[in-house]
Amino acid sequence: MTTRCAIITGITGQDGWYLSQLLLRQGYKVIGTTRDLRGADGQTHSGVDVVQWDMKDEAALAALLQTVRPTEIYNFAAYASGAAMYEEPVGIGDINGLAVARILEAIRSTNPSIRFCQASSSELFGEPLESPQCENTAFRPRSPYGAAKLYAHEMVGIYRRRHGLFAVSAILFNHESPRRGSAFVTGKVAEAAAHIKTGLAQELILGNLDARRDWGFSGDYVRAMWLMLQAPTADDYVLATGQSHSVRELCDVAFKRVGLDYRYYVQEGEDAFRPTEIVPLAGDASKARERLRWAPEIDFASMVNMMVDAELERLDQTNDKPR
Repeated sequence: MTTRCAIITGITGQDGWYLSQLLLRQGYKVIGTTRDLRGADGQTHSGVDVVQWDMKDEAALAALLQTVRPTEIYNFAAYASGAAMYEEPVGIGDINGLAVARILEAIRSTNPSIRFCQASSSELFGEPLESPQCENTAFRPRSPYGAAKLYAHEMVGIYRRRHGLFAVSAILFNHESPRRGSAFVTGKVAEAAAHIKTGLAQELILGNLDARRDWGFSGDYVRAMWLMLQAPTADDYVLATGQSHSVRELCDVAFKRVGLDYRYYVQEGEDAFRPTEIVPLAGDASKARERLRWAPEIDFASMVNMMVDAELERLDQTNDKPR
């Protein structure tokens, strides 16, 4: 049997880490792309071939497709969301939006049989009119990040309908892991709990502790994206747990993991405070459950505990290094 080959753009991110792990176990040849080869050192699994690709260069991607002949492509490369989703709107539009059109066009012109999965985002819904949100909920993006992701999402649908590509969008709600950085609130809280426990910090300043999100585990979500490309027909899916949790709950779980009461260490800062959304972001993944037989395996508390444990382990490793 011919070995399946997958390209993962943005291989050094958390989703690239967990998907490449899954695909390598499935016997795939895995090619990862990054904009900076030097920055990829130590950020990928052994067995992943990493190549440099500028996402503005469609010709270079077409040449890569002709050389490695992938059967699947997963696009995880993007400007970050979180606090950065309003910054650099032109760059966000180019990388999170136009680059997806470049990938689709490269697939169409070189090998239309390649299956493509776009990592889309719950930021498409922005300020939703209903909760929970499903595939039929109206899109109302409120940031350059969400707007660019919406352009990419629509282009996936256009290439699927117009050119017959097996192209799908995974509408991903917040998903985290021990590889999530402190630019995101989950990473910030996990890091702070570990630092405060070990005496490296005294307090944590956050925004609205009552803000709610639907948080899942990255490993579960990349498994769903793989299932999307194994399905008999191409379609878009919301991927979510269906449960929302507040930042306050996040802090409670994280600090309890280290034996502390968050109320003594976490404060709301006026500069970072944002009002609670009238209609919360929470996903309805019924379609994925029914058609893909997918369901999250890691619950909210287990994921948070995993992140705190990883931060404690990192601190232990740092302290064990010779000075």
